[in-house]
Amino acid sequence: MSKRVLITSLVGVAVVGSVAGGMAVSASAATELAVEGAVARYTPASGGKAPSLTFTADVRGSSGVKSLNVVAWPKSSKLDPTEREMADVDRATCKKVNAQKATCVYAPPISEKEARELAEGTWYVSVLATAGDGATRFVPRAASFEVTR
Repeated sequence: MSKRVLITSLVGVAVVGSVAGGMAVSASAATELAVEGAVARYTPASGGKAPSLTFTADVRGSSGVKSLNVVAWPKSSKLDPTEREMADVDRATCKKVNAQKATCVYAPPISEKEARELAEGTWYVSVLATAGDGATRFVPRAASFEVTR
């Protein structure tokens, strides 16, 4: 799966509503890796301001948080990324809250042209969290939202 295709799909999302898809599942006994409170928000271009997309989630792991890979994709595309494919997508910026928790934010630049080219309908955000000890947690639908024009 092309990173550019997924990221291009991501950038112009118009959200009528967003759904938090907090997911908390153990990856292993040693690292209880969880992605919680995931939310995607899109603001369309308006008043000379460029469109923007922000995805935010809290990630917890007993060995700390190393990274959170993020991709959004339209349901109509049938892309449905796998855990293996998530290694080749963009990373959120994660700020450590404490030894076991980080708040991660993904806010890619979006052009107005990219925003106009996106598919309408339901979109999903998939994430791959990586703990400090290398354990991973794949959440295929961490958040969803509707793209409308």
